[in-house]
Order: sequence, then structure tokens, then C-alpha cells
Amino acid sequence: MKIGFNEGCNRFCENHSVLEDLDLCEKYGFDYIDIQSECLDREIAAGKYTIDDLAKWFADPSHKLKMLSYNALVFFNMKQTQEEKDAVMAKLDEIIEVCDRLQCKMIVVVPSMDLKVPASIDEIREDAVAVLKQMVEKVKPHGIKLSIEFCGAPSMSINRFEDAYAIVQEIDSPYVGITLDQYHFHAMASSFDDLEKADGSKIFVWHLNGMENMPCGAAYNTDEKRLWPDEPGDCLDHKRYADTLKKIGFKGDVCTMEVFRPDYYKLNSEENIRTAAEHTRAHVAKYWD
Repeated sequence: MKIGFNEGCNRFCENHSVLEDLDLCEKYGFDYIDIQSECLDREIAAGKYTIDDLAKWFADPSHKLKMLSYNALVFFNMKQTQEEKDAVMAKLDEIIEVCDRLQCKMIVVVPSMDLKVPASIDEIREDAVAVLKQMVEKVKPHGIKLSIEFCGAPSMSINRFEDAYAIVQEIDSPYVGITLDQYHFHAMASSFDDLEKADGSKIFVWHLNGMENMPCGAAYNTDEKRLWPDEPGDCLDHKRYADTLKKIGFKGDVCTMEVFRPDYYKLNSEENIRTAAEHTRAHVAKYWD
């Protein structure tokens, strides 16, 4: 099992830089990085580096770290006007260009939130299937996959594993799968029964984290309640996640740490990445080796 770092862990650390993260992730033994679009957009706008700088880093054969995913194209579904729909596809075109330059073969796509129409689960599924099929036609020539990240909050349009998996099943394409984030899975009480029946090859990205023992669906049960796995107060059953993924044939071969905790943002980026590497490596040793 290889290990990955998601910049959600350190995106608000003082003087954050994606370019610095590449060096630090390699220094502390990560195999992969999920680059956060939020970091990329704000730091390029601030002139900290360019896409050319990042592309040059990944093209250097002395570097072993690879980009696992572009995280993310946000709010891709349930658009109500043609202008909104066109904007999503235009954004996808931009992201594909970035991914080609950074040698990245995965785009995480995040569902829309706070819908203005009272859509049913069936209507949301139908819309997502249609949009993702259009997206597949764009990414296929580039060999890039799309990974749906269901988000465990009441306001999200796709917020449970079983609903995201139904979309993936209906599309039935090798280019569309799921991002399984342990926090999101627990936060809206997704079903382990459904996960245990799933095809593990359809899970493209696995986000590792712990979380405080909060009520499922509570408004205050937010990303800020995430913890490093097995930290005091962590309520997640990490053995069950690992055992289930093994059983269903998860083929991603990477677990990527993704924790959004304000206390961890008080660390500098090097301390944050070093700590994330220690916890990810300990998790792999405990549950996978």
C-alpha cells in the first residue's frame, strides 16, 4: 500500500505553497499528492509559482512523487441553465489541460450543494449520469478518470456512498468511479452493507482520516471534526474500512491522508506533512502490512 498526501491537511498553514509541498512530500516519503484546486488557484493568482514551474518539477526524473488527483472540480451537477452547464464543461477543459501538463490521470468531481430545486434522489442521479457521460467524452482521449466524491453533509446533493455508487453503476465506464472518504462515509451514515457488496475496482481514491464522535447529519458535524487516524477521540473503525476494501478488491493501492482540522493548520507545512506521513505510514503498517 502506497501513501498519499492531500493538501486539505495543510492548505491554511502559514505561507502555504504547492511547490513547497512537492519537495516536502518527497522528503517525508509520500508516493503521491492530491493537489487542491483551492491552493493552486489562489497561489498562482498571487504569483507564488506557475503551472510551468509545477510541470517542470514533475518532469524532472530525479523526483519520484506523482500527482494522484486534481482535487477538485466542484459542484458539477444539477445546473439549471445552459450557461451554468457550459461553465462546468469549460472548467473541465481547463482542468484537463492542467492535468496533462502535470502528468495527472484523475480528477475528483464534487456534487453541488444547497440546491434551489427540491430534487429527488432519482432526479439527482439522472442528472449526474447525463453530466458525467458528457465529461467522459472529454477526459477519455487524455486517459483521465473521474472520481465522484460524495460528501457527508445534509446540504450536499450526493451525500451517501450508495447513491454515488448507483450513479457509477449506471454509467458503467472504466473512466468513472468513487472517492471513498472515511469521514464522509460515516458523517451521513453510509451503509457498510452496500460497501461490502461493491466492486472495489470502482473505488478510485481512498481518503484516510479519523473523526470525533459526532451525530450523523448534525449541522456542527463538519470537516473541522476530522482527526489523524487513531488519535484520542477518533470514533472510526479503521480495521473495518481496511478489511472491507481488501475483501471487495480495492485496486487503488494508495491511501491518501485528508484532514481539515484548524489545530493542524497551526503547524508549519513541514511539521504538518511530517506528521501526516507518520500517521499514514502507521495506519498502513497496522491494517495493511
